[in-house]
Amino acid sequence: MTAFAKNQWYVAAYGREIGRELLGRTILDEPIAFYRAESDDKVIALADRCVHRRYPLTAGRLDGDTVVCGYHGFTYDTGGTCVFVPGQKRVPRTARVRSYPVVERDSLVWVWIGDPALADPGAVPRAPWLADPHWTTVGGMEPIDADYGLLVDNLLDLSHETYLHGGYIGTPEVAETPITTEVDEGAGVVRVSRHMDDAECPPFYARSTGIEGRITRWQDIEYHAPCLYLLHSRIAPVGVLPEPDGSDPNAFHVEITYAITPSTDRHVYDFWAVSRDFAQDDEEVSTFLHDLNRTVVLQDVAALNVLQKALDTERAGYQELSINIDTGGLAARRILARLAAEGEKTAPVVASP
Repeated sequence: MTAFAKNQWYVAAYGREIGRELLGRTILDEPIAFYRAESDDKVIALADRCVHRRYPLTAGRLDGDTVVCGYHGFTYDTGGTCVFVPGQKRVPRTARVRSYPVVERDSLVWVWIGDPALADPGAVPRAPWLADPHWTTVGGMEPIDADYGLLVDNLLDLSHETYLHGGYIGTPEVAETPITTEVDEGAGVVRVSRHMDDAECPPFYARSTGIEGRITRWQDIEYHAPCLYLLHSRIAPVGVLPEPDGSDPNAFHVEITYAITPSTDRHVYDFWAVSRDFAQDDEEVSTFLHDLNRTVVLQDVAALNVLQKALDTERAGYQELSINIDTGGLAARRILARLAAEGEKTAPVVASP
């Protein structure tokens, strides 16, 4: 299984998901309760277990900015310190739950699972179009019952679009076109590009852009390990290229964003979003892109669930075969293994809250 890199930022939710109701998510095996403070609207993240009898805080309620355990009434402030226990005035010194660093950026809520002293908000990777009024975005989240490394593999090898997503986003050219791969090991970034000069236009783009006939289709991937995947997609009629100055007014641009967040070693949150710079006020286009992309995501969900079950029955020491299209995925595996190992070296010894 893919080891967890704990000293990293992970997407826990879309900002719109978190409000004045407690939201529970398990991130890297740690159950966390999220809510917005009434006083300043900031997102709060606390360990989702009461220190008293381990009752989930998400089964309790909010009282202003504090969380009241629904079992015995232990009450916690936004920093995780218990401020009330039933039947006595003295609050035990150890009555506190862990709080987690949180950053809300580009409509995503990021949480830091590792050593809080190492949490640098400036290290959160960006997907600015998600909150840019010049782009229109649709999105969602689907859970997958598989190792999160399988989803990383899936997204870095888009040749599977031809076979798994034919009739939606896949065409023969996706599998037939060679890729170029660049790896920045130090930054933990993998780039995979596939430029198709003369390709069939799949329904995903034909219906949303109105292009008739064949297209120039570019797929430029950036994977920022461990969590953020960006697919910069350019679509234009065959022969229509960017201007000499780099501007590209005659093409359609789609930014496809995935946040790959491990929940447990057999469960991953697949956050997805589709942003476009055309037909921005067209609700029909928004509905079409949302529904079709969710269909594509659910095809990945079904395939990875099947793959995980197959891998669970493999004999120990089995060998898999890799080819050119796997270059990006193999680079990502190396980076994830390194980040996990570095996290183990720097991880502090912390008692469970």
